Amino acid sequence: MDRVGDDVAFGLENRGWSTAAMLERVPEALATVGLAGSDRRLARDLSGGQQQRLALAGTLAPRPGVLVLDEPTANLDPLGVEAFVARLRTLSASRAATLVLVEHRAAVAWPLADIVLALGADGCPLDVGSPADVLRRSRERLVEAGIWLPDEPVGSTWAGRLGAPSIGGETISATALEFGYEAPIPVVRDVDLVVRAGERIALVGPNGSGKSTLGQLLVGLLKPDRGSARLFGRDPARLPPVELARCAGYVFQEPERQFLTQRVRDEVALGLRSTEFAAAEALMHRLGMPLSDFGERSPYRLSGGEQRRLSLATALVRRPGVLVLDEPTFGQDRHGYEALLEILAGSVADGTSLIVATHDERLVADVASRVIRLDGGAVMSDR
Repeated sequence: MDRVGDDVAFGLENRGWSTAAMLERVPEALATVGLAGSDRRLARDLSGGQQQRLALAGTLAPRPGVLVLDEPTANLDPLGVEAFVARLRTLSASRAATLVLVEHRAAVAWPLADIVLALGADGCPLDVGSPADVLRRSRERLVEAGIWLPDEPVGSTWAGRLGAPSIGGETISATALEFGYEAPIPVVRDVDLVVRAGERIALVGPNGSGKSTLGQLLVGLLKPDRGSARLFGRDPARLPPVELARCAGYVFQEPERQFLTQRVRDEVALGLRSTEFAAAEALMHRLGMPLSDFGERSPYRLSGGEQRRLSLATALVRRPGVLVLDEPTFGQDRHGYEALLEILAGSVADGTSLIVATHDERLVADVASRVIRLDGGAVMSDR
């Protein structure tokens, strides 16, 4: 539905709830997920993380007896994750609903679980049992299969291995940048920013702070209302599409938004010269999706994690001078995460400017040489 409150009410109405009951329950469900007072907002104007919260509110509103949640914390900021986990903990303790949680974030999922089912890449069980028993019996097998463990410290994988960035010339500059989807409310306000070749920048901040919007402004996918952005000294919004794709790559929070073909092979090859296709094949192999296995499949029939890796490949294969990634580690197991970091390390070493909008504290610790914190569309800190 167009409006946030109507979207939450939709499921209730289809279940025959009375108007009075819906008017009481919708605000409760929105408050549970941190969207209190948002019922008249347009759903399309919410950030990706806020849309995730809205989907959760609509699911929780009817108070279902069985609740199946597939990566529910993927796009939530740390406070949102904390609040949502607290809500699930209350539901679990009350035994009001059976919870089935599909989740790569082991630190989130394991403390909530009575039973853990660990699946291998072939879909077969590696182990099943209480969280403590599965860890005790199968720790090494889980690591080998690429499953994150609940007791791993943040930043233990790559921290320090990338070293200090080798900073080159200016790739992006922004002056007094301002943009809003719905006047007169700016989503990005008064941002001044300079990015140099080889820098590794993390954009962090709560849901709705303007991270994704700023990333799109910097590479010309959105045109500022005020101020200016320059990509290699030029206005990116005025660059021809082919030239823009060579200068900058952008990976959306929702991978399916950028797919243009019906086959994985065609998606990777789109816009490439024939001499570049061998590099595309090698890249897909490094990402764990060899074209010999995935080439004929539809991008829309891939898993969420596979779609994420395909969207990364379509941007990386052009070796752009600037690479902007929006929540690139969503849905990735350990193997996918490490493959991504290895490829990004090579890109940065070649002088690519890397800008990552993320809530993933592990990714920030492992990759970022500079962290820019946003709130309310403005830069709160840059260090």
